[in-house]
Amino acid sequence: MKKRSGKLLKRIGILVAILVVAYGVLWIITPSVEEYDRGAPTVIVGLEFPLLEEGEELILHTGFSLVYSEEHEQPRWVAYELTRDEVYGVYERADNFRADPSIKSGSATLADYRGSGYDRGHLAPAGDLSWSEESLSDSFYMSNMSPQDPSFNRGIWAKLEAVVRNMAATEGAVYVVTGPILTDGPYDSIGKNEVSIPNDFFKVVLDYRDEESKAIGFILPNKGSKEDLST
Repeated sequence: MKKRSGKLLKRIGILVAILVVAYGVLWIITPSVEEYDRGAPTVIVGLEFPLLEEGEELILHTGFSLVYSEEHEQPRWVAYELTRDEVYGVYERADNFRADPSIKSGSATLADYRGSGYDRGHLAPAGDLSWSEESLSDSFYMSNMSPQDPSFNRGIWAKLEAVVRNMAATEGAVYVVTGPILTDGPYDSIGKNEVSIPNDFFKVVLDYRDEESKAIGFILPNKGSKEDLST
């Protein structure tokens, strides 16, 4: 009985010694919290926001923000960060287009687009905001819409949105600003609220987390095109 007890104590002693050595090795090779922090990319809050002009109000929604143009009844721009995890969202769109109660002067409505021949074109795409039910739902506010030619919205514009998602998946995260160009009027309009029909749209993408920041911008005419995006 004493022999067995002695062997058991010896085994326990060896096991404890192994654990102590293993802990010491892990302590040596594991970086501290400070080391992790030093290696992590710097997050700059609000980096995606263009400069607000006097009198403009920043409207915050889940996953994106915007400045609304009452004159043109659509956003001047929308801005958001898109991460790799967000690209792989799992929620399905419900197409619940509706007026935005955040716009004090009143946003465009569904009726403005009805029978116009133009799509309610997302500026912050639903496909970029499917990572939560709330963000996906918010993307259907009319304050996030602009009149887009159907062949444009479902063609080259949709291709560009897919390219941006690929950038986010590849780089880990990008910042996006997109909107209609509203400085080359006059414009035709649709609906009772006279929603301006833009001639062109822009999209700017920034990746600042690498050692060398990268950015690219696009200006696309509001019409169908078979041109490659590289043009």
